Amino acid sequence: MSSPFDVLAPSYEATWSNTPDGRGQRTEVWNVIDDLFQPGDRILDLGCGIGDDAIHLREGGVNVWGIDSSQEMAEISRARGVEAHWRWMEDLSTVPGNLSGALSNFGALNCVTRLETIAEQLGRLVVPGGPIALCVMGRFCWRESAKFLLQGKFAKAARRWRGHAVWRGTPIRYWSEREMRSAFGPHFEFEKRVPVGRGDHQLYVFRRRAS
Repeated sequence: MSSPFDVLAPSYEATWSNTPDGRGQRTEVWNVIDDLFQPGDRILDLGCGIGDDAIHLREGGVNVWGIDSSQEMAEISRARGVEAHWRWMEDLSTVPGNLSGALSNFGALNCVTRLETIAEQLGRLVVPGGPIALCVMGRFCWRESAKFLLQGKFAKAARRWRGHAVWRGTPIRYWSEREMRSAFGPHFEFEKRVPVGRGDHQLYVFRRRAS
């Protein structure tokens, strides 16, 4: 099954990674995760894309095992030297366990329908005390809504408020903090939420519970 991100993969660097917003928001995320993951750690990157985060972490001595639902994204990531695999995030049965932690950046988790499925599997894979950093598009982004309202695009201005939408035939969920904490709470202790890109994304940090 193909992913709608396959067609975006060849231009992803130009249309996001190397844009001012893309560079700025990724730097904001790195400022948080650089303190979470240490040299020698082995982590899972859920929705690794073309490998930008994995390459950054690798430069700090972190071992990254990446997966992406887009075959094209995974292939570009592998071509850049990342250990990336074409996998659906809902099925982590083939991911090696005893992970030091996990990362999911820029809305990969907005493309899954049940966070509980991901949380349960990460709870099995991540060692007690291990951090997970999950960056998602939240339910509200007033900057985005104001921009579209000024343009007279009322449907786009309110698209996050409903909590769900369809993009290129793919259901998209806009997760609230309550939903994130409810889904991951049984397995992970909530640590903090950090707005990214003036609220464009929300970065949640949890730690695996001891039991």
